[in-house]
Amino acid sequence: MTGIDADRQWSESMPAAYERYLVPVVFRPFADDLAARAAALRPRRILELAAGTGVLTSGLLAAAPSAEVTATDLNEAMVALGSVRAPGAVWRQADAQRLPFPDGGFDLVVCQFGVMFFPDRVAAFTEVRRVLAPGGRFLFNTWGPLATHAFEAAFQAGLERAFPADPPRFLPTVPHGYANPAVVAADLADAGLAVEEERELTLEGRAASTADVATGYLTGTPVRAAVEARGGGPAVRAIVIQEMTSRLGPGPVAAPMTAYVFTGRDAGCQGVVRR
Repeated sequence: MTGIDADRQWSESMPAAYERYLVPVVFRPFADDLAARAAALRPRRILELAAGTGVLTSGLLAAAPSAEVTATDLNEAMVALGSVRAPGAVWRQADAQRLPFPDGGFDLVVCQFGVMFFPDRVAAFTEVRRVLAPGGRFLFNTWGPLATHAFEAAFQAGLERAFPADPPRFLPTVPHGYANPAVVAADLADAGLAVEEERELTLEGRAASTADVATGYLTGTPVRAAVEARGGGPAVRAIVIQEMTSRLGPGPVAAPMTAYVFTGRDAGCQGVVRR
């Protein structure tokens, strides 16, 4: 993921906030789903891309205990924390566009909400195809449109209220900027992969409070740098929490989140299932 824009970068202090405030609410429900799908494929060698702090990694180790799991991330801070959270995997810092692994080394490549961050997705998908063994699969998910993620839609509304002239656009342009399944399928095809299955999935996230969720996004994601660059401080946090609370309630709060789940394989294998 070289050449990544400044607003997509992760500082060393962010993974802890990401892990504390966002992983249990936003990412674990989908990690549990993806781990179950992975285990059903009965892989022996799994490669995880953009593993972050290891929420999916832990799920893979539990759901497929006989598999060898290699977890990678571009960010050193994520790898450092992830290796503590999921020590049963082999952790490597790696660029998804230039994977340091031999051809055909894995039965399954998985990625949870990471492909949106790849500057050249076709290059990354081409690498996935290269490291997949014959008959191997690529299992990953992407977020749906921002409006289908109640937490993040409310948070973005808070940012737009705090910065009406120039709100940070990280959420709509990056995490939710790859929300067209047809575009995803076209990128896979350009890399020599075909969509074997495509599924829209809505799960519920639960948080102790909207304040916790706001804190997670403001301190544990690249939104932090964008807010700081605009001179934001405690007043911005207060505005965002107020807006989120007006939309979702003070907490405990539950909200729907929609994603797309894809299974890809070599384009020579035909057949697509959409649900």
